[in-house]
Amino acid sequence: MAISTQEELQKELRKRGYEVTQATVSRDIRRLRLVKQQTADGRNVYAVSTVREDRERDRLLRVLRDSVRSVESAQNILVIKTEAGMAMGSAAAIDGLSISGIIGCIAGDDTIMAVLKTTVAAEEACWKLVQDLQLT
Repeated sequence: MAISTQEELQKELRKRGYEVTQATVSRDIRRLRLVKQQTADGRNVYAVSTVREDRERDRLLRVLRDSVRSVESAQNILVIKTEAGMAMGSAAAIDGLSISGIIGCIAGDDTIMAVLKTTVAAEEACWKLVQDLQLT
């Protein structure tokens, strides 16, 4: 559904059972980082900004490129070697990337163990990390 104005958004929310004021809608638009984008027919509608997410992804990948030395898969587990003292920060960066299939990470000083749902998911995540981090 394309929403062009705060009033339209307020009406749509009311139809769905949410009583909101214009001030609440305005504040939530800022908090959700919605921006106006032009559609193919020339209308300006609210949309989720991807610029911030792209910058965040680039920042997380930069952290990993600076700290990760290797990534290997073993069954449904990734073993990720990092520079000394960098495993916890790197694990947080991996969690921030929301890589498909990763259930969670445990970090020591220079090693991360990432548990994935399946062996296939581990192999795919390993390949993706190796490519994204340019470890080849």
